[in-house]
Amino acid sequence: MGAYILRRLLLIIPTLFGIMVINFALIQFVPGGPIEQIIAQLEGEGDVFEGFAGGGDAGIQQGGGDERYLGARGLPPEFLEELEREFGFDKPPLERFLNMMWNYIRLDFGESYFRSISVIDLVIEKLPVSITLGLWSTLIAYLISIPLGVRKAVKDGTPFDTWTSGAIIVGYAIPGFLFAILLLVLFAGGSYFQIFPLRGLTSDNWEDLSLLGKIGDYFWHITLPVLASTISAFATLTLLTKNSFLDEIKKQYVMTAKAKGLTERRVMYGHVFRNAMLIVIAGFPAVFIGVFFGGSLIIETLFSLDGLGRLGFEAAVSRDYPVMFGTLFVFGLIGLVVGILSDLMYVFVDPRIDFERRG
Repeated sequence: MGAYILRRLLLIIPTLFGIMVINFALIQFVPGGPIEQIIAQLEGEGDVFEGFAGGGDAGIQQGGGDERYLGARGLPPEFLEELEREFGFDKPPLERFLNMMWNYIRLDFGESYFRSISVIDLVIEKLPVSITLGLWSTLIAYLISIPLGVRKAVKDGTPFDTWTSGAIIVGYAIPGFLFAILLLVLFAGGSYFQIFPLRGLTSDNWEDLSLLGKIGDYFWHITLPVLASTISAFATLTLLTKNSFLDEIKKQYVMTAKAKGLTERRVMYGHVFRNAMLIVIAGFPAVFIGVFFGGSLIIETLFSLDGLGRLGFEAAVSRDYPVMFGTLFVFGLIGLVVGILSDLMYVFVDPRIDFERRG
């Protein structure tokens, strides 16, 4: 197993390098950039997209400027050159990429172009929201899906299986943002009840609350966003659990155990559970990371939560390249490591699996 883990760790280097190369190359062909963003703001257009929508005519009546940048006519060339030096665009793309990767190897992810804060500090600042949505959504999905999936497998073909399948399909079909709006209207001061807060992760008087008060305030705020982000997450996991149990129940060793006089409960949880739950439990790290990094931008916006979803969107809109590439590198590295942890989870759940021998 040690040799397999070593090979997987070594493969992280070329894989991560390839991810960064592809994304860096693609960004070179995307119209707009941080300089165009600043020009759009100087021209009073809000952002670079509005400049594109207007055909790039801002400042055309004025002379001078630089034809390389949309809307730059009328701006002194010295000013544009100073912006290029500040952002590092006075160097060729290859040199910029190599410098960036060298800094990343040293865990130097740079500073945001527009926020005057390091990328790492910015990510840490947004982590509480993403941890909240990712952790609780994953735990709730597992706590609901596993017992429900087991029950559906035991009651396969019964009315319970039928109506729960219908409920799962309905839940899966409802978009998370639509369910979030429904929750806000019903329980957050919309047209009906004012039970939960409308926005934020904590109250304004958080620092003045006792320990129990802080815990209660935290759960009071996260109830609606977590429910909104979980509504469709448990559907696939429930059906996966059910099908896994059904496959195991039909195997010969289950029939043999029943023939020996073991109770249904003993057979199900003493023999079937471990084999059936292999694929479900072993996938927990990947599921958590997927929910953690894939936080819903719309849900964060609806509940005024400043998390990684909004951070990524705002960085893309403003062309904040240090935030875009820094977070991509960190998240890509974590994702690859979690892939190895998922394999180790398989071995932990079922020691019969030997990836090294298969390799």
